[in-house]
Amino acid sequence: MDKLKMHSPDLKARNIERIAELFPQIITESRDAEGNVTRAVDFDLLRQELSGHVVEGPQERYQLDWPGKRAAAFAANAPIAKTLRPVREESVDFHTTKNLFIEGDNLEALKLLQESYLGKVKLIYIDPPYNTGNDFVYEDDFAESSADYLARSGQKTQTGDRLIANTESNGRFHSDWLSMMYPRLKLAKNLLADDGVLVVSIDENEHASLVRLGEEVLGDASYVGEIVLKNSSKNDQSYISMQHEYIVFFVKNRQANPGKWVEKKEGLDKIYAAFAGFRKKHGDDWTAINAEAKAWFKQFPASDPVAASKHYTWMDERGVYFPDNISGPNDGQYVYDIPHPVTGQNVKRPSRGWVSPKESLEARIAEGRIHFGPDHTTVPNLKTYLANTEYQSLTSIRYVDGRAASKRLATLFGEKVFTNPKDELLLRDIYRAVGVTGDDIVLDMFAGSGSAMQAVVELNRGAETSSCRYIGIQVAEDLTEVLKTAKGAAKKITTNAIKQLTCLGRPATVAEITKQRMRLVHEQLASDLLVDSGFRVLKVDTSNLADTYAAPDGLVQDTLTDAIESVKPDRSAHDLLFQVLLDWALDLSEPVVTEQVDGREVLSVADGALIACFGDEISDAVVRAIANRHPLRAVFQDAGFATDSARINAEQIFRELSPETEVRTF
Repeated sequence: MDKLKMHSPDLKARNIERIAELFPQIITESRDAEGNVTRAVDFDLLRQELSGHVVEGPQERYQLDWPGKRAAAFAANAPIAKTLRPVREESVDFHTTKNLFIEGDNLEALKLLQESYLGKVKLIYIDPPYNTGNDFVYEDDFAESSADYLARSGQKTQTGDRLIANTESNGRFHSDWLSMMYPRLKLAKNLLADDGVLVVSIDENEHASLVRLGEEVLGDASYVGEIVLKNSSKNDQSYISMQHEYIVFFVKNRQANPGKWVEKKEGLDKIYAAFAGFRKKHGDDWTAINAEAKAWFKQFPASDPVAASKHYTWMDERGVYFPDNISGPNDGQYVYDIPHPVTGQNVKRPSRGWVSPKESLEARIAEGRIHFGPDHTTVPNLKTYLANTEYQSLTSIRYVDGRAASKRLATLFGEKVFTNPKDELLLRDIYRAVGVTGDDIVLDMFAGSGSAMQAVVELNRGAETSSCRYIGIQVAEDLTEVLKTAKGAAKKITTNAIKQLTCLGRPATVAEITKQRMRLVHEQLASDLLVDSGFRVLKVDTSNLADTYAAPDGLVQDTLTDAIESVKPDRSAHDLLFQVLLDWALDLSEPVVTEQVDGREVLSVADGALIACFGDEISDAVVRAIANRHPLRAVFQDAGFATDSARINAEQIFRELSPETEVRTF
């Protein structure tokens, strides 16, 4: 039996394998820090393969660079000896839900998800920390102090003498933010499906950096546009008062995702209801309906979605329409006379001629699809019906009242507990517009208040064919630390959150706010059995194995007779199971059933796709019972076999009863 490696994948090794497939001649051997021989890339040969001339040294090139970039790239590739531990008591519908909430550092969580969700995520939404000039944007190991940065980047000498003026604007804070984002985006890219979409909320401080960083990670063609979100009316800045944020869109592969993103126009229900009232009042007096419709539309400001359809002021038996251009495609192509239906005289022709041949236009007239003026002195128009134009391309300008999402969240909790939550209904509409459907996965690695997670639930509520699921990741940031620097309204809101969580007996962390929000959403939807509003809580923790700090290759053994790994005393069989799921690249939301076989606990995943037994002194009877079920995979703990002969017997039993089963130990 092979042994499970029980640690996150070594992405550096995977990248070397990919390069080797393309350029086998550039693979060489080297020695690592411990003196072991390992595969390596000869970068001189690689540069020679990729360029007609060598690009090195001080030569200028087009690239995004900053102090700390190499360390950030290393952080993305380095494996970690950690795992995800299930927490049933904090979950909702643990056994049946397909949704996951991971509590822990998102860099570590993304590494642990690399194999189980490689290429499986349709949309990644992130609302990363905005770069407001704090000394540390994110607590990564490669973050550095201001003094270290200034010395290494050449802005100050080692003795502290300043070499460059205006040091903050010269990149200190940009570099920290980029170093925080770079490894996370690199890992996130691996999880995106080929037609996957990356959606990022950002403000003006790092908008330009984000676009360039996204293009570097996902490719120059990945950036496909952005929504400018007007969500404020503040007027308190020296130069230009920033009243908007950005939602930036990237696609992993334009060929796999050619776009064609559409959304349903907002405000249609109001318009249809209003015209129904006009029709009831005026009957078939279309002129009277038109006059009242024009007056009705005037009440809506430009920021209201209804105003975008204010040109739909006419109505006939078919419905609401606006008189559209009837001019021909080519000047003078279709020129002929058309009589007015009331006066009988020929109507005024459009200057370029008619839109179609005479027979076609006469057919439209017969069907009542041409809008004529009161007499022949005006040019007729085509009737474009609102019912036929309800969908439009995803538009780049949005007016969103940021208070609405805050109010809904406050209503859910009973008071304000989070500052500036993202609008879950806007995110729901974005998911729908870019084609998130079926059982697609949405990932949010900066889950915050949980808006992106609730948006998935809202998406499923509105579509019978949608059973999408989410993976949310949020670090357990201490709210008492946040409170120390909070001011004004933010201080009161943070205090409210701490008070609520304390009353519930839960830690005062951002991650607990996220979980509590989704619990409250679940309570609201408890009667809707068609929508999965539960979530399975997993927490990033150290490996279940006691001593796994060897090089990754050293953890792989060939037979059951190799060295036995000990399990930490506080770890359960379910803890071990989820580490096995990660190692075997299986979906972490699969249902798990616990059974008793010959006095031993046996865990069955996905109706027997994987069966695990981590008990002591595993008998032949237990092994036979598992083998007789012909699972695709079976896993045991090395220490569970009392003797070498017991291990050998287990291997033999599977060869006889279920040779197709892949059997491993750890």
